[in-house]
Formats: sequence, structure tokens, C-alpha cells
Amino acid sequence: MKVFTYFLIPILCLSSCVKRDLAGSLNARKQGQGISVTDDEGNSVSFDKPFARIISLYSAHTENLFTLGAGGKLIGGHLTCDYPAEAKELPVFDYTGDPEYVIAAAPDLVLIRPFIRRHNPAYIDALEKAGIPVVSLYPETFDDFDGYIRRLALLAGADGEAELNKFHSELQSIREAAAPIKNKQHVFFETTERETRTAAPQSLPALAIEISGGLNIARDAKPVNPVSSIAPYGTEKLLSQAENIDAYVVQTGAMNPAKSLDAIRKRAGFSAVKAIRGGNVLFIDERIISSPVFRYLQGVKTLARFLYPDEFKQAEIPR
Repeated sequence: MKVFTYFLIPILCLSSCVKRDLAGSLNARKQGQGISVTDDEGNSVSFDKPFARIISLYSAHTENLFTLGAGGKLIGGHLTCDYPAEAKELPVFDYTGDPEYVIAAAPDLVLIRPFIRRHNPAYIDALEKAGIPVVSLYPETFDDFDGYIRRLALLAGADGEAELNKFHSELQSIREAAAPIKNKQHVFFETTERETRTAAPQSLPALAIEISGGLNIARDAKPVNPVSSIAPYGTEKLLSQAENIDAYVVQTGAMNPAKSLDAIRKRAGFSAVKAIRGGNVLFIDERIISSPVFRYLQGVKTLARFLYPDEFKQAEIPR
């Protein structure tokens, strides 16, 4: 019986000119002696030099800034900002609380994602009325990741290219190593127990299955909305594929609290699923498989080693 559990907590120097064309994927352009960056809500911020007092209200922004070597620009983070270890030392700010705490900290930039403004518009309005620039970033698809990282790097005065090159190079290496494997594993990826939800076809987990050489049982799943990463699949449909599921992957985190193999086997009918019956189940932290961070590479390697331990047993887990 094989049960794998991974709970992993998951210089661009700016002056008065820009030496490369940042239009298009960056949505950034020269304006006189400064730079203008357009965020994912269509709002623009202009600046002459990188921001130096940043509060990040989204854990992925915080993690990525540390990876880019710009963690020293952060003067605060959200309650969920707990990676890397240095992020835990940042003063904590809560976008469901009082915006005056952020205003009193005097940041020169606040980073959010669109979800935050949609659910807490008054909080963000208060920051903007106080004259604090707010930039909202979130890559909806994997193809948006590079542009997101480049804008983040530009705002903080970091160089994202080296990390992006390494990231894509290693993902490509995994894809190439998995391609010749003959006996492909059929995989079901569970995002939440509710409605036996799975990963939407265009989501990061679905892409991870593809890169690591797996065959997604739920490739026909329909997302809950056009931009959602989750899709209802249903227990009945899952059990109709019981003998075809070689590997069962459970995403753990806020949406799907950690479970044991025994708990899954106790669900009505689930012990009939070949992977569950044989114990071929992986529990993986949502932060390394569903979040737009460089540690996604870590999640893909974890999945590849689970599916094909002989082929990927030497695969190094970075960072």
C-alpha cells in the first residue's frame, strides 16, 4: 500500500528608462521619465522608481516577492502569508478589518488580487482615498504567469527573468522525461469532497497532471464558471470510472481539510475505486499545486514522483 502525503507550507534596475519593451505581456510602458503598469482590473499606476514600502494582502504575491529577492521591500502581509519563514515575521494586516491600520503603516504600495476588491470594496476605497497606490494582480491562467511575475518584479525593482527561465526549463524537463513513459497512470484529482469536485481542464492542477505524464480522468469536467479552477464531477460519475483510476490525488487546504486514506475509504462506494482500494493516494498541499507561485514546480515534481517513482526517484525538489 502506498500513501504519499506532502504538506509543504504551499536585477531589473529601474531608473529613468526601461531598456526593453514591456508593453503587451507586462501592460507597462514608459511615460516621460517614469513607468506605468496596468493591473488586472484595468487600473494604472505610474512611478519613477521601484516601490520600497509594500504591503501584500495576498500570500502568492508575498511568496513570489521573496523568491525574486524583493522580500526586503515588504513591510506587511496578510494573515495567510506564511511562506517563506521570513514572511511569518511581517506585521499582519487583514482586509476584512480596519483599513486605518494599513494607512497608519504608510506603505507606498498595497498589492491585492481582484477577489479582495470584489468582496471588500470599502476597504480598498479607503486606502485609495488616503492616497495609497493599490495594484491588483492575479494570473487567471498559466499563460498569464510570466506577465504577472514581470509586473510584480517591475513594481519592486527586481529581476524576474532568471527565475522564470529556470521555472520553465525545469517544467519542460519533467515533460520531456514523462513523454516516453508507456504505461500512463489515469489520475483523478480531488479539489473538494463536496460534489466530488475536481480540477477544471485549464487549471494549474490539470496542467500538472499533463506535464507529469498522467492522464486526467476528469478532462471533460465543466468549471463552475469560465475562470474557475474547480469543476463539479459527482460521486456517481467518479464511481463509474472506479476500475480505470490508477492514482487518486487529494488537494488539501482551506477548501479541502486534510483527510486520511481511511476516511476516504469510508465514503460510500469509494473503496471500490482501484487507486483507493490499493492505497495509491497522494495528499498534496493546494499552495504548491493550485497557487500561482514558483513552488508550483515543486508540486509538479511531487506529482511526477508519485505517479512514476522509478522514473522520477532522483528528481530534485527545489527550494
